[in-house]
Amino acid sequence: MHDQVARVLYHVQIHLLYASVVGLAAAALTATRAGSAGAKYWIWVIASLNFVVPVPALLDASLAMHFGWAAPLGPPAEIADRLARRATGIALAAAWAGGSAVMLARLLLRLRVELRAARTAPTTPAVTGLLRPRIWLPAGIDRLLSRRELDAVLLHERTHARRRDNLIRLLHELALCLLWFHPLVWLAGARLALYRELSCDDSVIRGARGPELVSALAKLAGCDEAPLLQAGAASFIRYRLARLAGEPEPPRPAATALLAGLFAVALAWGILATISHTACCFLGR
Repeated sequence: MHDQVARVLYHVQIHLLYASVVGLAAAALTATRAGSAGAKYWIWVIASLNFVVPVPALLDASLAMHFGWAAPLGPPAEIADRLARRATGIALAAAWAGGSAVMLARLLLRLRVELRAARTAPTTPAVTGLLRPRIWLPAGIDRLLSRRELDAVLLHERTHARRRDNLIRLLHELALCLLWFHPLVWLAGARLALYRELSCDDSVIRGARGPELVSALAKLAGCDEAPLLQAGAASFIRYRLARLAGEPEPPRPAATALLAGLFAVALAWGILATISHTACCFLGR
């Protein structure tokens, strides 16, 4: 039993180490001005999913099966072994379980509120649903907004719906319930919210509807809870408005490709490092 617990803890460490490296790479690459908001959004989506799916841990476990005669060596395995033996491990497990329970209750409460709001007549444009998202428009919005303003709002919301942003957001929230203690998971949530909105704004800008969305935002700002102003958007609304109202920036596919390529290198390096680490641990240096 002790060996099994130590093995699980060992693979958790491998998973968190790899996901942290990917998260740090995402933070460094998206901090630059190069690349599109859409590319940066998908970089953070992948970084977030890395915290959900323990790819390196599964790979490490698969490789370890071929070396079942050996015991894991190295600092990660030694730390896992000490945690499995001491009461500290039990205390840490209890703290993690308590925090996860609180975060799960928080998520369920928010989902309940959102579902209740979805059953009533919407007061602002919103996307509902996970696998089959729908765009809900409040009654009378065609009288509040002009045709071009409404088109701009629909361009923004259609991008959310097409990418299944609600599902991606839920997956990240589930990761947060499990890894609430990890600062990079919280950072990933904030960056997902930022680039989710900015990348949807890009679709409006490409459709030459930026100024119309600005005026639509101004009219919708009087509503109680405008989704276009949520998801952390209030803190960067001035930047969004200036970006929408300004001259469209010319596309830079080379910069976007470079950003994606560097992130792919970070992903591949992490996987190769996992394979190398497993070989060293089980075969010895």
